[in-house]
Amino acid sequence: MLTVIRNAGSDMSTLHAETPSPSTIPAPAYGFHPSVFARDNPDKPAIIMGASGQVISFGELDTLSNQVAHLLRQQGLQIGDKVGICLDNHPLYLVLAWGAQRAGLFMTTIPYRLTAPEIAYMLEDSGAKLIFGSEAFDSLLNDLAPLTPHVTQLRFGGQGEQDLAAALRAMPCTPIADERAGSDLLYSSGTTGKPKAVDVGLPVDPAIDARHWIGDMIEGFGATRDSVFLSPAPMYHAAPIRWSMAFQRIGATVVVMEKFDAEAALQHIEKYRVTDSQWVPTHFVRMLDLPESTRQKYDLSSHRNATHAAAPCPVGIKQGMIDWWGPIILEYYGASEGIGFTMIDSADWLQHPGSVGRSIIGTVHICDEQGQEVPPRTEGQVFFETSRTFSYLNAPEKTKECYNAQGWASVGDVGWIDAQGYLYLTDRKSHMIISGGVNIYPQEIENLLIMHPQVLDVAVIGAPDKEMGEKVVAVVTPKNMADAGPELAQALYAWMAPQLSKIKTPKQIDFLAELPREPTGKLFKRKLRDEYKLAAEHASSPGSL
Repeated sequence: MLTVIRNAGSDMSTLHAETPSPSTIPAPAYGFHPSVFARDNPDKPAIIMGASGQVISFGELDTLSNQVAHLLRQQGLQIGDKVGICLDNHPLYLVLAWGAQRAGLFMTTIPYRLTAPEIAYMLEDSGAKLIFGSEAFDSLLNDLAPLTPHVTQLRFGGQGEQDLAAALRAMPCTPIADERAGSDLLYSSGTTGKPKAVDVGLPVDPAIDARHWIGDMIEGFGATRDSVFLSPAPMYHAAPIRWSMAFQRIGATVVVMEKFDAEAALQHIEKYRVTDSQWVPTHFVRMLDLPESTRQKYDLSSHRNATHAAAPCPVGIKQGMIDWWGPIILEYYGASEGIGFTMIDSADWLQHPGSVGRSIIGTVHICDEQGQEVPPRTEGQVFFETSRTFSYLNAPEKTKECYNAQGWASVGDVGWIDAQGYLYLTDRKSHMIISGGVNIYPQEIENLLIMHPQVLDVAVIGAPDKEMGEKVVAVVTPKNMADAGPELAQALYAWMAPQLSKIKTPKQIDFLAELPREPTGKLFKRKLRDEYKLAAEHASSPGSL
């Protein structure tokens, strides 16, 4: 017995036939799970797809996630097993995630932009037994199949035994007998090497509606069941999937953008009366680049909390967003490893521009290359002292490398703190350029270049150099690619000259129509560095890439 999903497309309209009775599991003393709100308000939208307007209610989310849990059991997956999800921002992405959560599984969200061998590595490393996909990625999934013959594939739009919609349609709508809270098993993007999975283990409390720290955090921001959360980024990244699920835990509606578009984001805030949102700096850059008339024509008055993270935000970009949206912008700094967490609101940021805030989880320490703590305003590696621990799956040596002699943990970021304990990030240690024995961090140069009115995007890397070991190279995406050339390069040098020392000034400026970024804004610098390394090995310069 199945439920009709309103305004659904072909994949979804075939899943359900009639509305079941609410779940019969007893209501807890408090509600912290979509199933609780399915009983209280089954018709309330849990998911709205921004562009299409497709809606999945809390009642439908509860029913469908029960069916997913039954399907996982039918496929032989038991508590503690691993399942992968390789989808775009599909209407049923969060349904699959909740099904895995209530079946006690580890869920790995897989970027569909990866190659088949890269996905195979993640499936092999995690030990996944099943992967959910869709016909949109048939070619990729077909290439993946012979590389992972022991991993079952189920696809929306699939044929025969791979038909995910048909498989779900046959499943019961009631909870499985052995419900147990699962967890995510999320991989790093692999921007500097092989991706690593952060193994946090299953929740200590097995109840599917047990409280969750991200849910507590968003409630601390003022989120309630009446909130409407906009998620503009791909669900396969940590913040979008975790924040979306956190808002649904408290009964709030999540608006999912199928694909980020700057003006569409503003349209969605107005249309759906969005109250809360989560962004990355690249989103801010794209929205600020809209014409002033476009920026001002949308009613954003419902918007009360815009949170951003994932990458350092250039001071000028953040100042521009506060000037536009007002003091509703919160920034946090943390990592999937969960070793520490800082936060700063707009008011504090205006007093400490460039800071990512003070720590609310763990104590921040800045250490030099010898592991010794350095004084305030001295740059070094960022460590957190906390009782929390983590491990990378199947990588004990990589885990060990994250801890120093004092037992403080670091994910390799570099920065400094001021006398009041506000943290300022400089860059990642792995991005450091060593030129003539001098350590140079690219973020400072990137933050300067991105503010030039003709620059849309920029990456600064170290390229091989016979004399200096490495030279600083800026790879720039102009707002108008027709401007790329010597004249723009000279304009950029003139822009940097008064603000940047000669040792940090790029020795080479190249132009590229699009940088290798994730939709979340994370830059794959490794790919750029590899191109320049290969060019150097062939004794030639790549020039304009």
